[in-house]
Amino acid sequence: MTIEDNALGSELRRRRVAAGLSLSELARKVHCSRSFLSRVETGQRRASVELAQLCEQVLDAKGVLTALAPPSLDPLPRPVRTGSTRRTAGPAGGGRAPGAGAQRRLEFDRLLRRGDLSHTTGDMREADRLYRAALHGAAGDPRAQAEAVIRMARRWSDPGQVDHEALHLIRNSLAELRGDGGAEAVGLRLRLTAHLAKKVSMAVSEDTAAGRVGPEEGAGLADDTLSRLPADGRDGREGRDGRDVRDGRDVRDDEVRCEVLTECRWARYDFTPAADALALSQRLHDAAVRLDSPYFHGEALMALVIDQLRTGRVYSALATASQYRKYAADTRSVLATWQRHTLDALLDLWHGRFDAAAHWILGESPKYIEGLHADLAVPADALRQTRLGQAFWLLREQGRMAELFTSDLAEDVERHAYFPIWRAGLALAHCETGRHAEAADLLAGFAADTVAFSRFPPSGWAVPTLVVLAEACAALDIQGGYESRLRELVPGLRERLAPHDGQQIALAGWPTVLVGSTARARGLLALAAGEPETALGHFRQGDVPARSSQPELARLRLARARALRGVGGAGNEAQAQSLLQEALRSARAYGMAGLAAQCGRLLEHPADPDRG
Repeated sequence: MTIEDNALGSELRRRRVAAGLSLSELARKVHCSRSFLSRVETGQRRASVELAQLCEQVLDAKGVLTALAPPSLDPLPRPVRTGSTRRTAGPAGGGRAPGAGAQRRLEFDRLLRRGDLSHTTGDMREADRLYRAALHGAAGDPRAQAEAVIRMARRWSDPGQVDHEALHLIRNSLAELRGDGGAEAVGLRLRLTAHLAKKVSMAVSEDTAAGRVGPEEGAGLADDTLSRLPADGRDGREGRDGRDVRDGRDVRDDEVRCEVLTECRWARYDFTPAADALALSQRLHDAAVRLDSPYFHGEALMALVIDQLRTGRVYSALATASQYRKYAADTRSVLATWQRHTLDALLDLWHGRFDAAAHWILGESPKYIEGLHADLAVPADALRQTRLGQAFWLLREQGRMAELFTSDLAEDVERHAYFPIWRAGLALAHCETGRHAEAADLLAGFAADTVAFSRFPPSGWAVPTLVVLAEACAALDIQGGYESRLRELVPGLRERLAPHDGQQIALAGWPTVLVGSTARARGLLALAAGEPETALGHFRQGDVPARSSQPELARLRLARARALRGVGGAGNEAQAQSLLQEALRSARAYGMAGLAAQCGRLLEHPADPDRG
């Protein structure tokens, strides 16, 4: 049979080709088979209104395809597994109509499919509405409700704070599944527990925690969840039904693996070394490739680029960032586009392309934030803090920090002071604008609050905070007269930064800016402690991560010059002068006015070559 009026099929094919999508690519995005979609385009099968809606969301058809879809009594097309859920197909054409239970399941699957597509394309508000409808419609079916809760738990939450509604839903769902020994329920519990671990770990202080359960408990729960995840190595064997098997068992659904790896990696982010996090993100990327899920593909790429940057593998991160740009273009998600631009701005700042970074940070970024906040269920604070961090660092790199205090940015920094990195950033801003006494007072607050300081996690957000504090200490050390304040703070900073050396780069945000190598920060603290030879050792280690950034290399050369002067001797002074000249040339070439001024002052006042 061929449908006489095939307006929908013809328009669908025209829009698909114009979008540059193959039949297989579009079929994967709308969760149906390639062959069914081909028959729709050629007029051999009638499309449901639901399929038309899914296609027009992908193709941005704005209601055109839905309007062309004729009423149909045909069941939904038989779905294919795309990494969303394990679907149950409806009856074949001509079969008996499904009962009430089957109809409810079909409706539940329809809501999840539409929610997944809305989430992928960035329409977070619509996704949340559809997932809530699926949750309420699945009353009495704990497994189905768990699927809906898992989707809802994927939403963004305010950074540094706990999503109490999500915690409530997850815990209730886990309680409903208690005692269910089925394989599907086991996988659901693993996924729910992984989300629980991440949500609990989001807090950065007691004030933002979920009662007595804090980030450490979340990280521990993530470790336990990962230990219960079956190994993901495959030996290539297949069962009689064609499924992969390992050690006599069916291979676990890769969706369970991706969910657990994604959420547990974030839950452990502040408590595991960057190298270990990178190994986990690489496992996630491998699993996401097997699953072929747009959602997890995007999550895996972003996790991978973040951990590559933190471990100093900037050139590897450039390749991954390129893949993420393609992913953002393919999904056409405004949220993925935002993240892509944010990542590009981060790399522009690191490489000294300040004009390009400024175009996004000060020009386009605020428009995106307002649009996303108005149209989507995305916490505006998550977007604004990212933009604030990049604007702060741009002003710092260009020597324009005084503008921070003449704009609304300083107020935003103070508003987010529950995040320690913003208090550290404010101290650095005071140093950069000649307000050294105010900076010293802020640093004294860190030293005095020994309880909060001792609760800094060993990794994650603590590392860029420590590096920014080290920058502020270096500024006070150069200024002079703050030795007693530095003695209070520097030993604790050095102790906490000790595990972070070698090629690591401190990454603020997820991701926002690269604030510098941990090796250089340790060297700055050694200088402030009066140990120039120790500082030189750290600066030698900082050479490797600095090679990918001329601005970082210029700051490292200035720091090495200071250390050489601290050691003393005519040969060291000559080398220091040469390093300062090189740093000055780079600072001028890249428009780093503040750094150029520092180099100029040090060149005007050479050290006594006979000292030492």
